[in-house]
Amino acid sequence: MEGTSHCLIFLIFFLSCSTDPVSPAALTVSPSRSQFFDGESVTLICEDENISDGWTVRRNTTRGTRTQCDKDGWGESAGSTCNITLFPSDSGLYWCESMSGSSSSSSSSIQLSVSGGSVILQSPVLPVMEGDDVTLSCRAKSPAHNLPAAFYKDGSFIGHGTTGNFTLNPVRRSDEGLYHCYISGQGESPSSWISVEGTDSVKTNDVYYRQEVIRSRIRDVPPGSDDL
Repeated sequence: MEGTSHCLIFLIFFLSCSTDPVSPAALTVSPSRSQFFDGESVTLICEDENISDGWTVRRNTTRGTRTQCDKDGWGESAGSTCNITLFPSDSGLYWCESMSGSSSSSSSSIQLSVSGGSVILQSPVLPVMEGDDVTLSCRAKSPAHNLPAAFYKDGSFIGHGTTGNFTLNPVRRSDEGLYHCYISGQGESPSSWISVEGTDSVKTNDVYYRQEVIRSRIRDVPPGSDDL
C-alpha cells in the first residue's frame, strides 16, 4: 500500500507541476459579434493572465496570410490591442500570437465577416455553452430600428422574429451550425458559424479534475494492494 500511495502522490505532483496548461492568450472582440457593416470599427484584445503586452493580433484574409496588426497595412495597435476600421476585404480569420513569433503560443482563431450589403446577423463570436440561452439579432443598416426577420440554420428556415430577434432557449449541441437571416425589402445577411461546447468538455480536460480522480484512487486502494 505504501509503495502504491507514493506512486500516486508522485503522479499528483507531476500533474500539478508539469501538466498544468500554459494559458494562451484569449482573443476578445468589442463589440462582441462576428458580423459587421462596411465602415464599422472593431477592437480586438489579446488577454493573458500573466502577460499584458506580449501578444499581437494576426489574420488570414484574401489580402494576405498571417499578417500582423499595424505592421502589414491594416489596423492600429496599442500594446496587445488592435483597432480596425472595417472593409469587406477585412473579412477573415483572426487570432492572437506571441510577440516572440512562436506559432505554438497562439489563441484560438475567430472568423469576422464584413458585409457590403444592408443586413447582418449579430451572433456570438465565441463558442456558446450547452444549456445557455443565445439570442440572434438580424439588423438592417438603414433604417436602424428593428425589423421583422426570418432566421435560417444550415439553409433551413427555423423561425421568425417580429422584432428582428430569435432566441435559442436553451442551446443544445444540435444547434451548432451555419446561421443567416433575411429581412424583407432589405436582403440577406452573410452566414456565421455558431459553435456549441458541452458542459462535460471543460470538466474532463481540467487538471484539477484529473488530480481529484487520482486522489480518489488513493482512498480506494485496499491495504497491501499494488494495483493502481
